[in-house]
Amino acid sequence: MRFLGNLLWILFGGFFSALGWWLAGIFWCITVIGIPIGLQCFKLSTISLCPFGKEIVDEGGAGSFLLNLVWMLVSGLELALGNALIGIVLCITIVGIPFGKQYFKIARLALFPFGARVVKK
Repeated sequence: MRFLGNLLWILFGGFFSALGWWLAGIFWCITVIGIPIGLQCFKLSTISLCPFGKEIVDEGGAGSFLLNLVWMLVSGLELALGNALIGIVLCITIVGIPFGKQYFKIARLALFPFGARVVKK
């Protein structure tokens, strides 16, 4: 099921989503100050490419909390809301529920990426 879900995900937009996150990560890593944000963009690209069979593990502390707060105010809130809205629309249909759940997972990571780790189930 994971393979089929990831294949359908990639064919219907997951590849372009991951490519966008990957390009954003490269642009952020051009400056020294932007490297931490660029690394989070690379993390989001890995889960945007193949979200089925992966989960998010929180390992954050006080430093991660502060970085997540800044991230949330700068761009994380908009990214998370966009992914959550797509997830809600997909969950309206029965066929779209598995894909909607993956968008909710990406929305959670888009809101709080610092201190989170993507692991295989």
